[in-house]
Amino acid sequence: MSPPPNPSAPGAPPRLQLAGITKRYPAVVANSGVSLTVQPGEIHAVLGENGAGKSTLMKIIYGSVKPDEGSVHFNGQAVQVRNPQEARALGIAMVFQHFSLFDTLTVAENVWLGLDKSLTLAEVTSSITAKAAEYGLDIDPLRPVHTLSVGEMQRVEIIRALLTNPKLLILDEPTSVLTPQAVEKLFVVLRKLASEGCSILYISHKLHEIRALCTACTVLRGGKVTGVCNPAEESNASLSRLMIGAEPPALEHRAVQAGATVLRVQGLSLPRADQFGVDLIDIDFEVKAGEVVGIAGVSGNGQKELLYALSGEDQRAEPASVQVAGQSAGRLGPAQRRSLGLHFVPEERLGRGAVPTMGLAHNLLLTRTNSLSGGGWIKVGALQQHAQALIDRFNVKAGGPNAPAKSLSGGNLQKFIVGREIDAKPRLLIVSQPTWGVDVGAAAQIRGSILALRDAGCAVLVVSEELDELFEICDRLHVVAKGHLSPSVPRAEATVERIGEWMSGLWHADVQAHLAQAQQHTEAGEAHHA
Repeated sequence: MSPPPNPSAPGAPPRLQLAGITKRYPAVVANSGVSLTVQPGEIHAVLGENGAGKSTLMKIIYGSVKPDEGSVHFNGQAVQVRNPQEARALGIAMVFQHFSLFDTLTVAENVWLGLDKSLTLAEVTSSITAKAAEYGLDIDPLRPVHTLSVGEMQRVEIIRALLTNPKLLILDEPTSVLTPQAVEKLFVVLRKLASEGCSILYISHKLHEIRALCTACTVLRGGKVTGVCNPAEESNASLSRLMIGAEPPALEHRAVQAGATVLRVQGLSLPRADQFGVDLIDIDFEVKAGEVVGIAGVSGNGQKELLYALSGEDQRAEPASVQVAGQSAGRLGPAQRRSLGLHFVPEERLGRGAVPTMGLAHNLLLTRTNSLSGGGWIKVGALQQHAQALIDRFNVKAGGPNAPAKSLSGGNLQKFIVGREIDAKPRLLIVSQPTWGVDVGAAAQIRGSILALRDAGCAVLVVSEELDELFEICDRLHVVAKGHLSPSVPRAEATVERIGEWMSGLWHADVQAHLAQAQQHTEAGEAHHA
């Protein structure tokens, strides 16, 4: 009997071939006659705006959604992938943007569930530690998942996929929670996997990443393929045109004079609320009217704890350590802080930013109680009109004001939540991960709205792991690392390399060198004038 063909040998069949894939839902055709070919060892990008049908297509490949029409071939063989277990048996692994982890289990137990049961939990635990070290994805296998930040959960998903030694690896927005240095490290890993014959399907909205990493690209718009190209030969502008039919509008970042201090945080120290949290240590910063201040950092370094202390969900801080509009707010709850003009967009859209099963109109009530009459009755008509006005103003694609929050794509739900808080005309807006997993068109719109709010005199604090985003919209930047906050650096003096180093906590020597350099310039100037 002759040996099976080597799938990574020259002339081998495509690793994956989709032909005429169509998937209809009652309200929308998610995929319409989609064809896609991925070669062995190819890093193939799938580009498209939110709602273009990328996620549905990936779920069809991974067996969690059944297509209505079309065929799937894997390594030249016609296959019907009926569930993720069959996909994994074929050698297909997927890292979802929205994670499939059990909150009450540990990292190791979650990974174990998706692996060969001949392995013991102890063997899986040591494998996780080894893989994490090899790829620079720092994670403790014994931690319960409910104690992890969003970024740490994504690391678990990536490690779980890599441990299956896949032939086809599907990655959905894998770098949104990594430092620039860690992204480079991941790219080294992905290129190595590809050189060994593993094919990679790579979904990202970061066009520069796709151009640097991928060797082929299929573009979807409205559920149909609108183009196939080599991204290395394209520009960000040409990829945007393929994806959304236009280039996103250029952001106008005008220099404005900052006004009075709206948020002052001084000497904020808080012990972690649970054993897996991060202690906040002597945090000091301020945000003035008419400026955007950014906080960069790798997920799990104290961002969650700081945001809870600022939003009012954690009320253990000393009253004067958090001041909003001159009022001591450390012990105030979220509603009391809203009355001072603080509005907040959390990282988790579904569950904290919006109730998944409730319609958009009723989700307004989470932070906008002015739709209640004096007698406590909800003015449903006014509420629906308000929601529709937000849908129109922020270009949200939704099935009307009563569409459940969970029915919207991630980008459209984010536009609605950000719009809801901007519409409240806040004095201080705190936004966590404003455009995580959002397409370039929606991201440009959200960032433009934040800048317009700043130009109108609002104080804005943005916590994000997207360095490009922070460089684009911020006037000043801080970095958080292991519960400590760096001094601020003006945007003009911030570089990717410098901020990347600071993310590891290495700002003290850099700041001292910078101060010494400034002192030398001053002394040289004085000597010259003398």
